[in-house]
Amino acid sequence: MKKILSLAMFIAVTLTSYSQSLEFKDLGILFSQDDQNGSARFRAMGGAFGALGGDLSAMNINPAGIAVFNNSSFSGTFNSRDTETATFYGDASFNDRRSLNFSNNFFNLSQAGAVLLFDSAYSNSDWSKFALGFNYRITKDFSDSFATEGNAAITTFETNPNDTNDPQTIFNFTDGQAFETTLNGDLTEINFAFSSVYQNKMYVGLGLNFYDLNFSQQSLLTELNSSQDNRLLDVELSQENFITGTGFSANLGFIYKLSKQFRFGASYQTPTWFNEVIQETNFIPNDDTNFGEVTYFAEGENAFTESNNFQLLNYRLRTPSKLTGSAAFIFGKNGLLSLDYIVRNYNNLNFSGNFFTQDNQFFQNRLKTTHSYNIGTEWRLQKFSVRGGYSFEESPFIDTPLTSTNVLNFNDVEGYSFGAGYNFGSFKLDFAYSDNNRESTYNLYNGIDVGNAQPRATIITDNRIVTATITINL
Repeated sequence: MKKILSLAMFIAVTLTSYSQSLEFKDLGILFSQDDQNGSARFRAMGGAFGALGGDLSAMNINPAGIAVFNNSSFSGTFNSRDTETATFYGDASFNDRRSLNFSNNFFNLSQAGAVLLFDSAYSNSDWSKFALGFNYRITKDFSDSFATEGNAAITTFETNPNDTNDPQTIFNFTDGQAFETTLNGDLTEINFAFSSVYQNKMYVGLGLNFYDLNFSQQSLLTELNSSQDNRLLDVELSQENFITGTGFSANLGFIYKLSKQFRFGASYQTPTWFNEVIQETNFIPNDDTNFGEVTYFAEGENAFTESNNFQLLNYRLRTPSKLTGSAAFIFGKNGLLSLDYIVRNYNNLNFSGNFFTQDNQFFQNRLKTTHSYNIGTEWRLQKFSVRGGYSFEESPFIDTPLTSTNVLNFNDVEGYSFGAGYNFGSFKLDFAYSDNNRESTYNLYNGIDVGNAQPRATIITDNRIVTATITINL
């Protein structure tokens, strides 16, 4: 009954402790990331809006920027993401090293919001303008799937619990492994911001951010082993995880116009506190007795399944704070150049409770402070604008993939973007194209002693995103 190692995509979210699913430490990092979703103008310019303002998507970077608007307005944005994924299982020393390629497309409403402007109630006041802003955006889109297969000379399931022979048959020759996973869900945020202008030079702002977390993963690890007398054992390990949570953060910042040509700014965003994260899972990370569901298919035997009941876990999570320094050069009505520099300390990631001691030590000892930057430019020809941008995000890991103790490890990510827009007067249309790529490794047997084998899959991901925004003056 030899099953062909074919990979079908399916999953919904997971936390894993000793096998193929994502662990607490992986999820903490994943929930700290930001896709830089926003308006088409924002995406086209690489998200470099900290000192520029005048765009609802900049509210999360520097809330002072909403007072840069010249009039009240509303904007809504749609994203179409095409993700190309290539996986390579193991290294060149593996008996059977294969590559697989996948393509997925995702479409969503990534941003919608409005800003309202008010003049000062006092004619002789130094505070000349007030702005109130509201914005919704998808902070992180988790939707993804990939699969990998090959032969790493690993046999972690060597006996069949349904085998009544004495001694039991030993299946210690491997015919290969296969793994498939699908992640779904997103982290969304709603921003409320207030900003004002002092003496037409200093913009100050305060923002409150509310988060809604929905994440799921379903994964399947297949191991095909054989005995000395050529009997076959097909083992499938399935794990499922469903996570919801709510969080809060605040940010404040300023923008100062040093001259008509130059302005600079700075902002600080507090950690995001997820005070209630609820996880429903058929296994518990960091607990080797809660493994999920394992099904054994052996020749001449009935299928045998070992499984755990779904359990509820409740905990808290704190993600890193963010400090942003910004500068912008304005070339009259012709164009501009903008730069953001971002610092985040991933050592401050923290789960609540003694159960997470190992994970919190990982954050403190294996992660670092990251330095990232975004650069954007825009040039205008009457009512028509063209834009370009570049972004670089540093990986938070100190370890190399081969020495890391977590499941998912990824390198730096960089991307480029360009776009255009047209101002019709009462409304604007903007479009952007952005491309970013990242190389990751995924440890299929994390925490299991597999000798000298290194059963990691290399994942090369290329995201191509088309963004469209309509902005209406109110």
